[in-house]
Amino acid sequence: MISFDFEYFKPESIDEAIKTFSSEWKLGKKVVYFSGGTEIITFSRGGKLTVDTVIDLKGIPECKVLEIQGDRLIIGAAVTLNQLIESNLFPLLSETTRRIADHTSRNKITIGGNLMSQLGYREGLLPLLVADAVVTVANQTKIEEIPIEKFSGSELKEGAFLTQIKVPVSNLKLPSKSIKRTRTSKVGYPIVSLAALVHEGKIRVAFSGINSLPFRSTVIESILNDKKMSDQQRIDKAITKLPSTITDDLLASKGFRQYTFGKMLIELNSVLEEKL
Repeated sequence: MISFDFEYFKPESIDEAIKTFSSEWKLGKKVVYFSGGTEIITFSRGGKLTVDTVIDLKGIPECKVLEIQGDRLIIGAAVTLNQLIESNLFPLLSETTRRIADHTSRNKITIGGNLMSQLGYREGLLPLLVADAVVTVANQTKIEEIPIEKFSGSELKEGAFLTQIKVPVSNLKLPSKSIKRTRTSKVGYPIVSLAALVHEGKIRVAFSGINSLPFRSTVIESILNDKKMSDQQRIDKAITKLPSTITDDLLASKGFRQYTFGKMLIELNSVLEEKL
């Protein structure tokens, strides 16, 4: 149960959403945008979040699109994880999001909510990082596209919100693999997870869980694609290029995450090597 009262708005356009945010914010209210709402509800029930105004983005047509338009797949920020999985328009994204939560939760969790999560895992970001995606952000003055590698969510101006993700069609069906290791079950927070694809004969790979935020490392990719080294040499060298601040928490120690990272690279190599 949420222990505080708040005002609820469900605008029908991007412009209406921005104007609603601006008017409420000018009144000194704490305003949040809401697409899936699972995180907002969980934090509110736990006493970790209080808000005065909630603006639901699910009434905005642009935020609900899921289709190929020209040479890009357009994914609205309010599209649920299960909608992505069932459409299978981007198999690597479907494979990755299938293990973010259980089926019931994925009916509510949206891709926009996952990318904007206050938790550091944001696994929906991984396939987008390796597939040259861009995100569309609406703010007070314009709608702009931002390369996914430059988007963290934290840089958004007051009142701005994520509207869409766009992925080149040419990257949707490339050979790919998603691997995830959790503490106890097939779903849940990752000790380490990765999403990889083969692009122009080279492995691209992005990671979550091993650091405070998801990342793609072109340095690690260059090592994995160096055929002059043996498989074990590549993996050993890749481990040395991990971020210095490897996560060490109740899920797993720093050492175990490093060990898991190496095992996952062996598995990735065995799956993708024949497709290079």
